[in-house]
Amino acid sequence: MSDNTIPTSAPSKSPNVLFFGVGSVGAIYLYLLSRVCTPTAVCRSNYNIVEDRGFTINSSVFGQNLIVRPKVVRTCEEGAAQQSAPFDYLIITSKAIPGTIPNIIKPAVTPGHTVIVLMQNGIGIEEEYALAFPNNPIVSVAVYCKTTQRPAGIITHGEIERLEIGAYPSSAPSAHATAFTSLMKSVGASVTFYADVQYPRWCKLLMNASWNPVCALTLSNDADFMKSSPEATQFILDIMLEVCDIAHAYGHEVSREDVDKHLDRAKVRIERNDGVEPSMLQDVNEGRKMEVDAILGNAIRLGRERGVACAKMEVVYLLVKALDLQMGK
Repeated sequence: MSDNTIPTSAPSKSPNVLFFGVGSVGAIYLYLLSRVCTPTAVCRSNYNIVEDRGFTINSSVFGQNLIVRPKVVRTCEEGAAQQSAPFDYLIITSKAIPGTIPNIIKPAVTPGHTVIVLMQNGIGIEEEYALAFPNNPIVSVAVYCKTTQRPAGIITHGEIERLEIGAYPSSAPSAHATAFTSLMKSVGASVTFYADVQYPRWCKLLMNASWNPVCALTLSNDADFMKSSPEATQFILDIMLEVCDIAHAYGHEVSREDVDKHLDRAKVRIERNDGVEPSMLQDVNEGRKMEVDAILGNAIRLGRERGVACAKMEVVYLLVKALDLQMGK
């Protein structure tokens, strides 16, 4: 399914790049791309800090006390107005909240030119971009990058950094996805190109659909949840297996080996006493909205369409949906 034989050569010209929604994950890739260009960053809650000081990154992969100072704007309109040429890439690293982003980014998208790159969690998130921008290539990316931003502008990055990249839909020409893969490899990212990127997206959902909502609901990191009761690990496994069943119904052969790989990583963290705070838990702790539908709701609805039972996912979805309504009040 994957093809990692992408050239590592640097791009022939500096790309013109806009990041939308630059939190902890976005800051890491903004830092990497700053090696070949000066990206523009649409920052919202962290605008004042980033405009004044930039981002400070402490990474176990790339180094400590790394400072990156992008062009900082408040809106896509402002970003586009400052450019003499269209953006080559618009990289979306914000939370995937359905029905919100396409209208916001529209002023920065040049039809037929700007490549829209979705570095977001979830399944079934691409279609609204395809409908809004039918003449623009869409690159979909599953991201593994253990990061936190605390306080604003200060990024802590753990041991993993990986991008799994492909075109959307999988039947679309792959040239833009392979070019983006080459670009990210040239700046030091760990990347794999996939002919069908939905397979790695479903694999990533194994982790997101289980740990994210459960940790948010219990205010526990993954290791602490597994230590909480003898049944806790089995509960997470059951959710992952439901994700597998839905993926299989759509032709994506997510395997038990894929499940065990994700679960084993968390088990190792128990031994190290080094639990991970998934993004939904971070959102709850900060009083922010969560990616409930991108991570759970879309998958459950896809399951229902194919008659796939996912009872545990449905209960968790109802509970975390209610919790999400309390966020940001």
